[in-house]
Amino acid sequence: MPAASTDAILHINGLCFAYPECPLFQGLDARLPAGTTLVLGADSSGKTSLLRLLAGELVAGAGQLVLKGVPLHASPAAYRAQVFQGDPRSDALSEQVAQDWLAALPARYPQFDAAALVRHIEGFELQEHLHKRFLMLSTGTRRKVWTAGALASGAALTLIDEPVAGLDKPSVQYLQQALAAMATQADRAVVVAHYDALVGVPWQATIALPDR
Repeated sequence: MPAASTDAILHINGLCFAYPECPLFQGLDARLPAGTTLVLGADSSGKTSLLRLLAGELVAGAGQLVLKGVPLHASPAAYRAQVFQGDPRSDALSEQVAQDWLAALPARYPQFDAAALVRHIEGFELQEHLHKRFLMLSTGTRRKVWTAGALASGAALTLIDEPVAGLDKPSVQYLQQALAAMATQADRAVVVAHYDALVGVPWQATIALPDR
């Protein structure tokens, strides 16, 4: 678990959650700092569920989440406004044109970094795909478009689940470089759920989930 820090972006206090007959978290405490945090675990360890809890998408049985001083339980809209989270495979994206989806993000995220988006589009080699609807994109390309938007969003809490699924080797290498650069950011936490540590990424904190 990450060490406690008065500068933590996200405070996780006594988080409890269970599916019917399947307890996942019992009194989870963590302080996620600025930079990069790895949620490490095997399949079915609860990685995706934890990210959905941190996003306020799942409701915890007990505990509190406080993001940059905003408690989820007291101010859910203000809390969620600081979070970038989603699933690039979602049918909700299918009919959207990639460049239109990206162009709409600055209105949702005040700290959106347009220059960073240009870098990520180049790094993931997305230029020829931006005019296409998501449903026309391969699994890997959908993920690259979504990840480019996530990294450029500037959201205080950016949640990325299984980041390399469907990616080709050059894209994995670029993602590792982009995440390494994120490690030095002072005002946002990028939380990545994966089954290994991703070579070259200096994680500021790690939450290791036990096998189930």
